[in-house]
Amino acid sequence: MQKLYITDLDHTFLQSSQKVSNFSKKIWSEKVNHALLSVATARSFSKTHEFLKGLPLKVPLILLDGAMVATSEKKLIDVKTLSYNLSSSIIEESKSFEIEPFVISLNDHKSLEETFAIPPILNSYQSYLIEHNYATDNRLSFKKRIDGVKDTLKIVYMGEESVLQPLSKHLKKVFGKEIEIKLSPENYMNCYFLTILHPLGDKANALNIVHEYLNRSLEDTTVFGDSVNDIEMFKIAGTSVAVSNALKEVKDVADIILNRSNDEDGVAHYLEENIKVD
Repeated sequence: MQKLYITDLDHTFLQSSQKVSNFSKKIWSEKVNHALLSVATARSFSKTHEFLKGLPLKVPLILLDGAMVATSEKKLIDVKTLSYNLSSSIIEESKSFEIEPFVISLNDHKSLEETFAIPPILNSYQSYLIEHNYATDNRLSFKKRIDGVKDTLKIVYMGEESVLQPLSKHLKKVFGKEIEIKLSPENYMNCYFLTILHPLGDKANALNIVHEYLNRSLEDTTVFGDSVNDIEMFKIAGTSVAVSNALKEVKDVADIILNRSNDEDGVAHYLEENIKVD
């Protein structure tokens, strides 16, 4: 039975240029018929396909930090969203911290079309991200007032740790188990992301759904990652592998720490060495 290998994208499989190297493309294409290869990423369906263009994607994808599991043919296997009322309450609670979030929501369960709602007032990190990474993205919707929406996939704050750490603690105190909160550094931009999800919308729960769908066991699964949103997935997979540039918290729970970083194609080298071609 073929084993399952699932990799994070940013800072793990993608290089710092936010591209898949030619070497990684070559190894993926060589090994895809001898193992089950997929991704578990904070990125959306459309962005994931943009990054992985040309690569065979035969296994369900874990998307948006685990809020969505879907095939490359847009078959929606599972989705976990926040309600309008809950997402609106979260945004309202954050106003006293003088920061507003991006709100990513699902418009259509068949097309997997999303809306990326942008608040009227942006901090420098948010402005930079929109200008340099999403300037031509047709999902963007600039709002006069940012509010919750039906089928909110995730709410994302960007800013200094000194702002987002207190906000994270406040939201945990107010909403408790109604939400899942991930606070992690963003090394591309030297800031922090605070992501709010459905309580079952993380990568670990999504990984269990993929296992059920494929009828595979955790013991036969290897996962790769670098950041906070990978930790719970690391704890349940048969083998967890951290790239050399991973956060210390991730390395602390990893079974294997690679001596190569994302920019050195650490994941691809591991796949090359460990997936045997019959």
